[in-house]
Amino acid sequence: MSPLCWEVAAGAAFVGSHFLLSHPLRAPIVGAIGEMPFQGVYSLVALATFGWLALAFRAVPAETPLWAVGDGLWIVGTLIMLPASVLFLGSLRGNPALPGPPRGTAAPPEPRGVFSVTRHPMMWGFALWGVAHILVMPTPANIVLATTIILLALVGAALQDRKKEKLQPETWRAWEQHTSYWPLGAILSGRVKFTPAGVVPVIGGIALWLAATWAHLPLAGVPAGIWRWIGG
Repeated sequence: MSPLCWEVAAGAAFVGSHFLLSHPLRAPIVGAIGEMPFQGVYSLVALATFGWLALAFRAVPAETPLWAVGDGLWIVGTLIMLPASVLFLGSLRGNPALPGPPRGTAAPPEPRGVFSVTRHPMMWGFALWGVAHILVMPTPANIVLATTIILLALVGAALQDRKKEKLQPETWRAWEQHTSYWPLGAILSGRVKFTPAGVVPVIGGIALWLAATWAHLPLAGVPAGIWRWIGG
């Protein structure tokens, strides 16, 4: 099997195991061994399959990009990464999709900040990361890696909705009525108005964007973001 095929297999294992353990296999395994041991198994499988994916990606020999990448695509990729960073930072606080104690029948909070943009800001942040990296590094190995992350994020978000509808039928369906899966969907349909959640997500997102793009050069050997033009 070629190195690229190994990477595809690793990506399928990473995404497939996540979906299986998060959905059809979760209940029977939790029933058999309990919640905490299940979380340990889930974490070990996730780390093992992600490690396999990372090693398989690094094992692919140097490849010719599928299209030329000039300043135009770098500008687009850089701009995409800014909202991706803000969405990710904004999702870390007040996110009902993150693990935590059940909300019972309490009314969901009014969506604010990134949650008025999409109820899955973290997942869309990862998906935008994948799109940006495909644009600026169009090698087959990188396209496989980025597509794996995109599929895990966006399909995973849709499956999470279905699971939450069963586990929290009242609160999650109410949350869905005031939010949208697709970015800006609820705002454009008039179901919600964009309500700022303070400056912390924006400032934090910009800081993450600057730090992550700066780190590209020492970690990956490629200058990224605004540092391509102003230097690091």
